[in-house]
Amino acid sequence: MADRTVAVLAGGLSHERDVSLRSGRRLSAVLRDEGFHVEEWDTDGELITRLRTERPSAVVIALHGGEGENGSVQSILEMLDIPFVGTSAHACRRAWDKPIAKAELLEAGHTTPEWVVLPHSTFRELGAQAVLDAMVARIGLPLILKPDQGGSALGAEVVTDATELPTAMVGCFAYGETVLAEQYISGTEVAVTVIELNGEPTALPAVEIVPGDGIYDYTARYTAGLTDFFTPARLSDDSARAVSELAVAAHKLLGLRDISRTDAVVAEDGTVQFLEVNISPGLTETSTVPMAVEASGKSIGTIYSDLIDQAISRS
Repeated sequence: MADRTVAVLAGGLSHERDVSLRSGRRLSAVLRDEGFHVEEWDTDGELITRLRTERPSAVVIALHGGEGENGSVQSILEMLDIPFVGTSAHACRRAWDKPIAKAELLEAGHTTPEWVVLPHSTFRELGAQAVLDAMVARIGLPLILKPDQGGSALGAEVVTDATELPTAMVGCFAYGETVLAEQYISGTEVAVTVIELNGEPTALPAVEIVPGDGIYDYTARYTAGLTDFFTPARLSDDSARAVSELAVAAHKLLGLRDISRTDAVVAEDGTVQFLEVNISPGLTETSTVPMAVEASGKSIGTIYSDLIDQAISRS
């Protein structure tokens, strides 16, 4: 491995920069333990020059949000013909847009909470209160607001009372120009990692997420001790099989590659509800992917070593 240089891209300029740096440091450490020569690069104005002049054997993207997940960085790597672990630029764009991903899963026969998508301009042009009243009438309360593009639950808020909506909308618009308002589903929240090797996507054990205050927001995700995790999730055999099948289906339907993480809720009536999919899942000490990998009996280093070999081989 020492003759192979792997560039780990982390940081960037999204709201998730700090989380990305934490993921990048952990990934770099485990790859060095696997024997790779690892370089840690930020996505700045020097990135393309470095990719051309230093040309790594492969790139692993540990960017969260923004250009790391919307296909922008992937497009650059594809143009420069540099192997990288992860989903193609085209498929990244489909997965990054939550309403598009939900619509594709719904069309394929899967269940997802009812939703509406509202750009900021709609509120300016049609009147905020009238739009909010129509939204509540359509999907009811409680509901959750989240940016239509983005991750780490930034800007997301559960609303149980209509009087809370205006403030929640303002907070959500701070992270994007368009809001996804979604029916809030009570139940067991899970994250399911999918690893694809040799063209065969496989779901790892589901991780059950139980935030202390009931809401899995940014603070609950990245502050140790605020959320309890159970791996494998405390589900019936049928529900465990259903969430695994959903995650693999999302991976295939959206054209994802190498690794993905699907977030879902097993509702109180047993229905599995698709929430969203992530093509660059976190690898911090509180992230669910490392928990799933450990429960599967594997290691992050081994899995990413195999994914790097696979990326190099397909180029």
